[in-house]
Amino acid sequence: MVSEKVILTAPNGMHARPAGELVKLAKGLDGKVTLATAVKTVSATSMLGVLSLGLKSGAEITVTADGGDEVANLSAVVDFIANIVD
Repeated sequence: MVSEKVILTAPNGMHARPAGELVKLAKGLDGKVTLATAVKTVSATSMLGVLSLGLKSGAEITVTADGGDEVANLSAVVDFIANIVD
């Protein structure tokens, strides 16, 4: 199991479109990926879970990958979150 913290810099936060793209990415990975805030932890493969985090610009998210190619999975999700522009 590996984890890394990332700051969401998207001006509009994590709304439906990037959340859907994140879920699609996570579902294509071999292994389990979770997203956590100080309050809640959810599966990255759950659209409702991701949206329920209420992530706004500046939010700190801990991404955890377990199973499969953990390092590559973690890197893919962290890079995705760090580079959301919409």
